[in-house]
Amino acid sequence: MPAKERESVVKRPAISVIGAGVAGLSCAVELSARGVAVEVVERAAALGEGACSWMAGGMLAPWCERATTDEAVARLGVPSIDWWRRHFPGTVCKGSLVVAPARDAADLTRFAQRTERFDWIDGDRLGDLEPDLAGRFRRSLFFPDEAHLDPRKALAGLAATLAARGVPIRFGTTDAGTASRAGTGVSMVVDCRGLAARDRLADLRGVRGEMMVVRTRELSLSRPVRLLHPRIPLYIVPRGEGLFMIGATMIESEERRGVSLRSAVDLMNAAYTLHPAFGEAEIVELGADLRPAFPDNLPQLRHVDGVLHANGLFRHGFLLAPWLAGEVAASLETKDEDLPERRRA
Repeated sequence: MPAKERESVVKRPAISVIGAGVAGLSCAVELSARGVAVEVVERAAALGEGACSWMAGGMLAPWCERATTDEAVARLGVPSIDWWRRHFPGTVCKGSLVVAPARDAADLTRFAQRTERFDWIDGDRLGDLEPDLAGRFRRSLFFPDEAHLDPRKALAGLAATLAARGVPIRFGTTDAGTASRAGTGVSMVVDCRGLAARDRLADLRGVRGEMMVVRTRELSLSRPVRLLHPRIPLYIVPRGEGLFMIGATMIESEERRGVSLRSAVDLMNAAYTLHPAFGEAEIVELGADLRPAFPDNLPQLRHVDGVLHANGLFRHGFLLAPWLAGEVAASLETKDEDLPERRRA
């Protein structure tokens, strides 16, 4: 890069990103890729501590999500698969499966009617894709273009990318950059604090999610599997080395506490329905956290008192964070100070 060009990049206005969850790290990656001087500020002492991203499933499944959410989730989420493939080599592109017990076959048909980009497969084809599920389901839906990742490794990967680019992540501080703007040249703060931003975003709410991580050597899966269950639709995501993340719950509650007994039983029962081998699995972790959501459950950008807020990823954090980061970078790149009060997905 010519010296004059390097100098112009260095002198660009600095951006302070608050929050080192998937939203904040993705924004920092996008901004730094465009030559913007950026820092990340995180109140926790370490990566992932207290972040709802740490509890995520990591499914990049826009067409599966289309069956139960707004069409914008699929439309904006599709490009994220390529984004993650570029930024995280651990992204697994083997598609995903949706199954249902024979008694709930009608639910599978209804699911299919609300989405696209899938193949109906029979039990033999399911056995080819997932040998340990052979003979367990007569018909299934296979979404060949979907992907998944391990959220914790993905966050570490983004942090490593930022470190390689010389982008600092300042842990253990609540300094949002505002105090240092005059002294360091910080010209904009991008708030990616998630639910903590309710002090500025009055209509942001928390949606509780609960998850379980188990280990078993009696079962192997290569891709996420969703089980359409009458009580609790379940997803199981393989994490490698015998680990599986089991998740499903979506509770309109802002109560921060551990996993409830009812939810734990529901998760275990549904997992057992998918395969009895889960009955002997070791429970490695039980966790719960609150995901930030606006009333329409779609992410938004908002300017409030000179701060750009990027928030509302709901339960689509890893799927929609690349889109949100792109919108942040584009708005700052074009110096769009007239950004509407609300910029929706």
